[in-house]
Amino acid sequence: MIYIFDFDGTLVDSMEIFSRSMVRILDENNILYPDNIVEILTPLGYKGTADYAIGLGLKMSADEFIRKATEYNINEYSYHIPAKSFVKETLIRLKNGGNSLNVLTASPHTMLDVCLKRLDMYDLFDNVWSCDDFGLTKDNCEIYLNAARRLNTSVEKCCFIDDNINAVSAAKKAGMTAIGIYDRSSDTLVDRMKKISDRYIYDFREL
Repeated sequence: MIYIFDFDGTLVDSMEIFSRSMVRILDENNILYPDNIVEILTPLGYKGTADYAIGLGLKMSADEFIRKATEYNINEYSYHIPAKSFVKETLIRLKNGGNSLNVLTASPHTMLDVCLKRLDMYDLFDNVWSCDDFGLTKDNCEIYLNAARRLNTSVEKCCFIDDNINAVSAAKKAGMTAIGIYDRSSDTLVDRMKKISDRYIYDFREL
């Protein structure tokens, strides 16, 4: 089996930190945003979020936004953010079973790589991808088609696992098996996720 895992909210317990930093920048600049801002921003990554914020009226370049968000988050990813429960032991079990493990996340490599290495999980993966590597966001079906091509396989042979409803929906539309996983940041969306996902799990023991 070829697994493609999200990072924030799936492998590591970081969604609150990721979302808080993005909303903080909007608040600091008195930008109004919708109530479901976390749901909107989660699959976009730093560049996608910057573009979205600028569309809301933020007077800041995308590069300035990314630098500010990185400044707010880098210490947390480097030293504090933990793996979610049962993740590492499950990844080791899947790897030992001959499965291909990969990461596809909205987070940039500056945060992604240092966190996975600190948690001693980086080398378990065949590929560690950021949306930046594709120039696409995770709510775009094309990113999943591109990932499958890079893996020299078809989307039908890939299993994608994410806590975000927009990413799960896009992966499923692209043709991947899409597994939704619980994260408290998307607690209000569990019922919708169960309807959209091919399967819904509450932690990695169910894989």
